[in-house]
Amino acid sequence: MKNFKKISAVASTLVLGWSLSTALLAKEVWTDYYTLEDIPTPAGLDPQVGGMDFMPDGRLAVCFHRGEIYTYQPETGEWRLFAEGLQEPLGLVAVSDSEVVVVQRPEMTRIVDLDMDGVADLYSSLYDGFGMTGNYHEFAFGPIRDNEGNFYISLNLASSGASVRKEVRGEFIDIGLPREKFYSEPWREVQNIAGRMYSRTPYRGWVLKVSPEGEMTPIAPGFRSPNGMGFDLDGRLHVTDNQGDWLGTSKCFHVEPGKFYGHPASLVWKEGWTRDPLEIPVDELESMRTRAAYLFPQGVLANSPTQPLCDTTEGKFGPFAGQMLVGEMNIARLLRLTQDVVQGQLQGAAIPVLDGGPLNIGLNRLVFDDAGSLYIGQTALSWAGSKGIQKVTWTGKTPLEVLNVHLTCNGFEIEFTKPVTQESITAENALTIKSYYFKYHRAYGSPQVDQQEALPESMSLSSDGKTLSVRLKSEDLKAGYVYEMDFDGLKTSEGQGILNTKLCYNLVVLQP
Repeated sequence: MKNFKKISAVASTLVLGWSLSTALLAKEVWTDYYTLEDIPTPAGLDPQVGGMDFMPDGRLAVCFHRGEIYTYQPETGEWRLFAEGLQEPLGLVAVSDSEVVVVQRPEMTRIVDLDMDGVADLYSSLYDGFGMTGNYHEFAFGPIRDNEGNFYISLNLASSGASVRKEVRGEFIDIGLPREKFYSEPWREVQNIAGRMYSRTPYRGWVLKVSPEGEMTPIAPGFRSPNGMGFDLDGRLHVTDNQGDWLGTSKCFHVEPGKFYGHPASLVWKEGWTRDPLEIPVDELESMRTRAAYLFPQGVLANSPTQPLCDTTEGKFGPFAGQMLVGEMNIARLLRLTQDVVQGQLQGAAIPVLDGGPLNIGLNRLVFDDAGSLYIGQTALSWAGSKGIQKVTWTGKTPLEVLNVHLTCNGFEIEFTKPVTQESITAENALTIKSYYFKYHRAYGSPQVDQQEALPESMSLSSDGKTLSVRLKSEDLKAGYVYEMDFDGLKTSEGQGILNTKLCYNLVVLQP
């Protein structure tokens, strides 16, 4: 996960020559529509949140970076230590009022309060079949649960920025570089031969499914640093991944069993695989990979996306019910994803929801309470980020926002939360669109390639003022491109301006 790399966000953007603004320009502020509360945490605790979930009785269970699990009673503000002694827990599911399942660095652990006194009595390993080399970058994320009770976890690749230990867990594969070379070669040589990120023990770079009984099923390879998983209302699994080698920019994938999601290092654990992934031609890898449903352009929307969470509040959090929310580590920004299914392919737009203001950076974990308030847990782990828990509540006032974006055969159909005026859409620079793509290659990241302005041939507003149809030239619509749209000056008849002015639509496939 990019935010867990030993490099500051500032240094990263200087090297790449890009910058990420602290807040996208907007004429309105989100605090007009949402309130934010800082949740006090126990004295002496390092409040870096690895996972959060609500128990059925209303207590919030939270795991923290240094290995504690606390429960929090929102009504009284009381914290109580539930469990401790874990190693870098980065995800948690509350199974009941007395049981949680947590993923820590070495295993998925079931923790149970047997006598119902609020303190755990039993710690048992649910699954520990994945490999470990001791490399600092081998994070383990999750779990999340599907409707059948199965758990899903995602595993980071190792980084050539540090070595492996001589004691490993699981099989060590020698494809590309013998094991002893990891101890004796400088890291740049390791990177040149094994790759900047590599998978030497099972199943680094994979998403795995684990049954309630602890039986594991490999789901899909191809991930670099997948710090975030979530299901949408239709049961589709979303997994985020962070920019780096083989990832021109950060992404969110719709993950399906058996598909390959782009980073070749983890292919070595595919059944029957014998080839060195770094010797496979890029064109061949391109033909194998499944493209992401969403892209987060680096320096524009997000640098390190985290957990995707479906808004299941049925309107209690605002007008975005059913859409996916996504955290971001390096900047104080919460994003949302609109859904557009074209020829069976999920794609759509990424749009800010909360941007800057009193929101902290390091948005690592998200969870809704029954009232529809969003709890945001932050972390830093010595990189870009923050600490603590913040609670965001909708005031009931609806902002003017882009609600949905749909691709048409000749452009886009853009739906708003409120009617906008004809005068505002005909104003100069009411809508500007540029398109570009990111390279798929072994190098770290990618600039915006083939950047072009797409001038609308025409724009028409529906009779209710809530849908804008944008027609583009046929040559301006290209599969594999991001369409970055900026809205300036859109207003309702009452003079209310648009809250978030930017979105990025990932056009994977064209409408027939």
